[in-house]
Amino acid sequence: METLKGKALTKFGSHINTDDINPPQYHISSRPEDLAKGCLKNIDPDFAEKISAGGFVIAAKNFGCGSSRETAPIAIKAAGAKAVIAEEFARIFYRNAINIGLPCIECPDIAAKTDVGDELEVDLEYGVIYNLTKDTAHQGIPIPLYLIDQLEAGGLLPLLKLRFRQK
Repeated sequence: METLKGKALTKFGSHINTDDINPPQYHISSRPEDLAKGCLKNIDPDFAEKISAGGFVIAAKNFGCGSSRETAPIAIKAAGAKAVIAEEFARIFYRNAINIGLPCIECPDIAAKTDVGDELEVDLEYGVIYNLTKDTAHQGIPIPLYLIDQLEAGGLLPLLKLRFRQK
């Protein structure tokens, strides 16, 4: 898988839950483009506009905690995020994100070491985040190869469709 390149376009603290990510009052449709409009709106009213440039979401610990709604990572991906880089993810959010094709990488202290606007290069396979602005490298947790395959296919359903077509 190629490395992902872009800017850190937004940064959040710890314990951002799925109700923060996909606020119920903005969940008027399950279409990804509609979910994107309300994504993180209660915390950062301009989130959708900021992330539409196609960069990274940076967060501290326990990102995506709360309910298991799959609409949370769908909203982030549909808003334009290339990936979410956090110190720690809630387990169900992490798997939901990978299943819909949104890369997530855990990296200790990334929130303290990255500023909005920093240019990043992310190697998902090896778990390394290069901060090109600060000329630093941070070792995160690599995404397992079987999940890299899933991300390359665009998520779990596209991967399964591809595999069943090959048989």
